Amino acid sequence: MILIDANDLTMARPGRDLFRDVSVTISTGDRIGLVGLNGTGKSSLIDVLIGNREPESGSVRRGRDVRIASLDQNPDLGTGTVRDAVGDVDGESWEIDAVLEKLGMGGRSETPVSQLSGGEAKRVALARALVHPSDLLILDEPTNHLDVDAIEWLETRLSTYKGGLILVTHDRHVLDRVTNRVLELDRGSAFTHEGGYGAYLEGRALREAQAEKAERVRANLAKTELAWLRRGAPARTSKAKARIRSATEIVNARADAPAREGSLDLHFGTPRLGNDVIELRDIGFAHPDHDPLFESVELSVDRRERLGIVGSNGTGKSTLLDVISGKRRPTSGTVAIGSTVVMELFDQRGVELNPQSRVWEAVVDAPKPEWQDVALMESFWFDSDAQYAPIELLSGGERRRLQLLVALAKKPNVLLLDEPTNDLDLDTLRVLEDFLEDFPGAVIVVSHDRAFLERTVDDVIVFDGGGSVSRLPGGYEAYDKLRKSKSATARKSRDSLEQTNLKKVPPAPKSTGRSHSTIRHELKANEKEMAKLEKRQAALTADLEAAGNDHDSLARIGGELGEVGTRIGQLEEQWLVLSEELEG
Repeated sequence: MILIDANDLTMARPGRDLFRDVSVTISTGDRIGLVGLNGTGKSSLIDVLIGNREPESGSVRRGRDVRIASLDQNPDLGTGTVRDAVGDVDGESWEIDAVLEKLGMGGRSETPVSQLSGGEAKRVALARALVHPSDLLILDEPTNHLDVDAIEWLETRLSTYKGGLILVTHDRHVLDRVTNRVLELDRGSAFTHEGGYGAYLEGRALREAQAEKAERVRANLAKTELAWLRRGAPARTSKAKARIRSATEIVNARADAPAREGSLDLHFGTPRLGNDVIELRDIGFAHPDHDPLFESVELSVDRRERLGIVGSNGTGKSTLLDVISGKRRPTSGTVAIGSTVVMELFDQRGVELNPQSRVWEAVVDAPKPEWQDVALMESFWFDSDAQYAPIELLSGGERRRLQLLVALAKKPNVLLLDEPTNDLDLDTLRVLEDFLEDFPGAVIVVSHDRAFLERTVDDVIVFDGGGSVSRLPGGYEAYDKLRKSKSATARKSRDSLEQTNLKKVPPAPKSTGRSHSTIRHELKANEKEMAKLEKRQAALTADLEAAGNDHDSLARIGGELGEVGTRIGQLEEQWLVLSEELEG
């Protein structure tokens, strides 16, 4: 059954188009992932599809009596209690209670919505969308503010949903496991990929490779035509004039600019971090008239720390970051900060942005941006036009990206990140992960984004919800195995976590040798350089085959190929030495 049939949709915002001539048909059983850079119009497209906004051109036809349930980025819960906000579902109150429980809102059905935090309100709105009968379910960033257990439950529920589904999310695991088609918005155009998230990645890579090939062809034609023009047209014939016009068009043509240009090399100028970074000694915290969130926490942070903080919502993860940053005072214990530490906390709210200010004014504390400031903004994909755009014109995701840029522009050498992936697009996440891999300082991150944790942290601090805080080596993978190996009863008992409880086990003495985090950092740098060289080696081999009998080219390419091969051999030997040092 066709639920929505949209044709040739166009939407714009002041100064530029969002998308042009987008057509999509959604039928029962479709599970569509909607992806694209922040600001490409994903939320606007959803508003048009469900009838909240009219397109500037094009048409939308909806099936007769099609029931649509949706979750947007800024849900309106009205007034009253949580149960009032979710609404009546044919007397099935048990389902409302069950879904609220799974989303971490159990026992809160009579709480006034005016008392909810932003994250809690989003979970209530998600419950409302899930429990109401629908033929089409549209969810915009549903995993924001959910813990890992709730995200996995949501995956299971969506996989059994019988209607059509449109899903906007940065969670790559959810996209991979739930969707069977991906609609990509890219620079005003739409591309459909059959087969889900993997098909989207393959299709996008193929499209970019074809664009690169077409640009090489254009460049070669341009060289040929320029040479002809410089020799002078042989006659003022119509044929010569036509070729001059053709040459002009070729030379003036430009390939589509990449969706994102520049690298995220934002750590230049970051001050060097000494050996003394952060020491937590017997730290505890409790809100007035409440039981402690955590007690007797001991933690020593290495200067190349890559540490994740995980656990259920409401267990104190963000509070611990606040204590480390000095935003909150602990109720017991002391926090020692090294003299070389330049710390920056990027929390879920981010810095306040003046909507009337220009983008560059939020980043630069000066009468005008210097060239370094411009380079910094461009590296975060705020080009020359976007730098002077009023902040009020930015999408929610673009504002979040700007807030992150403002934090990184301060050149910290210790980064505290609280749910940094919320509302960022997939491209920003991948580049942020690369940035953190090369960051010359310590990183502590609170996140429920499984892919992000898998790629960025080496160890995790586990909050079990009962005041117990434990450090677990092995990163998110080790935590996930531990979590899944325990039954619900065992998880409540905390027996496994208590074996490594930080408040019972004194901090290990500092090693006299190099730390594991330093060695792991060098291993990652080694592997990254090796990957670049292997890619260069493959390109040179292809160039060598294409050179034919051009002896000059054969000599030049062969010499560079030999140098690259030698360097790869050196890196392989270095990798073996570092691996043995890490195991030892």
